[in-house]
This record gives sequence, C-alpha cells and structure tokens, in this order.
Amino acid sequence: MYALSHWYDVALVLVPMLRPLRLLRLLALLRILDRSAAGTVAGRVLVYVTGAAGMAVLLGALAVLDAERKSPEANITDFGDALWWACTTVTTVGYGDRYPVTGEGRAVAVVLMVMGIGVVGAVTAAVASWILRRAQVSEEAGARPERRHGL
Repeated sequence: MYALSHWYDVALVLVPMLRPLRLLRLLALLRILDRSAAGTVAGRVLVYVTGAAGMAVLLGALAVLDAERKSPEANITDFGDALWWACTTVTTVGYGDRYPVTGEGRAVAVVLMVMGIGVVGAVTAAVASWILRRAQVSEEAGARPERRHGL
C-alpha cells in the first residue's frame, strides 16, 4: 500500500505546514551529485566554481549595498534588493530594475560582471564535459565487441 510505504509524502500532503520540508529531498540529490561529481576533474571544477559564484554573489551584494546605501538616488536600499541585483548581474541577465548609481557601486558591478562571464563559461564547459563523458562511457559499454574464441 502506497500510504504505508510513503508515509512521509502522505504527512506532507495532509499537514500543509510541513510542506516546506519537501526541500529536504534536495539533500539526497546533493549527495548523489557529490558522489558522481567528485570523481572527475569537471565535477570538481563545477563544485569549486559554484562555490565561488555563491561567495561572489553574497560579497557583491554586501559590497554594493554598502556603497549604495548612502546615496539618496539609490534604488538598491536593502539586502534583498542587493541580492537580487547581484544574482541578475552574475548570471548576465541584468533586468535593469536595480542598478548601482555610485562610482563604488559601479566598480563592484564591473567585477561582478566579469566574474559572471567567467562563471557562466566555466559552468557550461563543466556540464558539457560531464555530458560528453557520460555519453562516451555509455557508448563504450554498448559498443564492446564480444570476444570470439579461436579467432
């Protein structure tokens, strides 16, 4: 019976305040990705680049908030705005709804933009390398000729 074997899911459906606990499933996914990524150079690069990107976003958000908070024309006035701006900048989306108006804030933006270009390139290369490696391993496993005895 499904309800008995998946009691956790049933509890999440029946008790709405427990629904945010569904995010705990991401921990299992992270463990699986960590095991598969740790064995390859591309996987390690992806982990390091992702960590560096996260740190760059947080530090960029704090730096631009510190620079912009003092300006009366600033539209980045709290940490939420700064974090949103940093995320859109490092991912090279740049909606334009939040932008620095001070010289210091613009200097932070330039550093974050350059970092964003590097991060997008490194993540794309690591993911492409991982996909190609998986395809190559799959192809090698399926294309191995059977050995014939006596020939």
